[in-house]
Parts: sequence; structure tokens; C-alpha cells
Amino acid sequence: MRIFLTGATGFIGSAIAANLLNDKHQVLGLARSDTSAEVLRQAGCDVLQGDLHDLESLRRGAEQADAVIHTAFDHDFSRMADNCEMDRIAIEAMGSALAGSNKRFIVTSGLPPLMGQVSTETDSLPAGAHGMPRVSEQAAMVLTDSGVRVSVIRMPQVHDQNRQGFASYLMDHARKHGVSAYVGDGQNRWPAVHRLDAARLYSLVLDNGARGERYHAVGEEGVAVRDVVEAIGKRLNVPVTSLSEEDSAGHFGWLDRIARMDVPASSALTRQTLQWQPLQKADLVQDILESV
Repeated sequence: MRIFLTGATGFIGSAIAANLLNDKHQVLGLARSDTSAEVLRQAGCDVLQGDLHDLESLRRGAEQADAVIHTAFDHDFSRMADNCEMDRIAIEAMGSALAGSNKRFIVTSGLPPLMGQVSTETDSLPAGAHGMPRVSEQAAMVLTDSGVRVSVIRMPQVHDQNRQGFASYLMDHARKHGVSAYVGDGQNRWPAVHRLDAARLYSLVLDNGARGERYHAVGEEGVAVRDVVEAIGKRLNVPVTSLSEEDSAGHFGWLDRIARMDVPASSALTRQTLQWQPLQKADLVQDILESV
């Protein structure tokens, strides 16, 4: 098949592209710069110049493909509301080009932030839940009524030795302040998955995903933030400390909500229905300890 892939040079998208090419698919990658375009060509992909702001390029890419995988997202937290709105509009633009085609459209989303409860694939993801403005999943699911085979992949913290999701932000913060900190007993949990295991799930959903279904790319159901913070302390050789609830916001700033999150998630249904199993040996803590 010919697959239109947004975010094709990104952290997850580049691994997805490599898997698709290895499976003998053609990949049409969206490139917003000449540098990105050259990276895609060197990898063996075809190139479509454009970005999430260029809706015509998104429609054109969807029209030219047998399926669409959407992984691009601007993670600038200072403009999160605007970025989420841009993502919604981009999904609608690609969906309009796919309407009535019965083509597969795989959209990337976040996990339900149920705070203290283990979320599953059957849990809904209401818009604006717990202050989260991203509506990728909701925008995608609407398209199932217009003849598009939508599937959603919900992502936890994605890691390898180069990047470790939110843990990378905590590491930068610890490096700047000379201390690695958690809140209270640090037993709040983050789900996680290795980048290569996440990429493999996209291929499985492309081949066997069901219309209107949600899948969890979760390798570890819940890693205690204290374990993450202690690994950061060891990696940077800085002290590790516990903060009180009262001192947390002053220390972490915009990272405070992230440091406090307790959002474990299950992938039991995903593993059962798609026969997906994480294969990478390195877990989140190990990749922090061996980060480059």
C-alpha cells in the first residue's frame, strides 16, 4: 500500500516509516523543510512538502494514499491550546479527503487522564478532561460516520536512549536546579512504551485494526515517578529529594501538573486483539540510566 505519514521524520514517525518500508509499503512522508525532505528521500520515502498549517497539502497527501497515519503534533507547551486546535483542523482536513473512501486513517492520541485509575481501551476520552485540550481522538472518531476506517492509537511516555517523554523534561529541570525531585512519596505512576514497540503497533493496526477502535501502546502499565526521579538523579549525579504538596508548584513551575500525574494504563485488550507484545528489553528507567 501507499501510506501517507505525517510526522514522518519525528521521534515515533521515523520508526513507523522504517517498519512500513521494511514491510514493502510505499511511504509518502510530509516534510515541512528541505532538510526533512532530504532525510525522507535518503530513507526511501516519497516526499510531500507541507505542514499541519497547509491544509491543502494534507488533503493532497490523503487523496494520493491508500491509508493515512497521523503522528505529527507540535509539543510546544507554551502554545498547547493553539497546537491542539491546529491538530483538530488538520485531522478534519485529511478526513474530508478520505470521506466515502473506506480508507484506513490511524490517528495518534493521548491516554485517558483518569488520575489514580488504570485506564483501558474502552474508557472514553472526553474533550478537556483534566485540563487537557487535545481533541485528536474526538475529531477522528467523528469521521467514522463519513465512510472512513478510523482507528486511534493512544500513546503513553515514549522512550529510547535519546528521549524519554516527560522524563526528559524532568531531567532538564534537575540538571538546571541541581536536584531531582518528586512529590510526596512519589508513587504516582506514568505508563510507558519503547519507541520501537510503539512503532510496531502502528503496522499491526494498519493490517488488522478495527473501525472506531482505540488501542493502547502501553508497555509498562505504571512506572512510579519516584523510580524515574531516582534514575535521573543517578544519571546526572545530583541529589534526589521529596517535595511537599505546598512546595511542588514553586519548584516545578509548568512541570508541576506533570510531576504529580498518576495515570496508569492497561494495554490488555490491545495485546489480545492484535497479538501485540512489547519486545524491547529496555524499560523507561533503564533508558534514563543509559540516556545519551
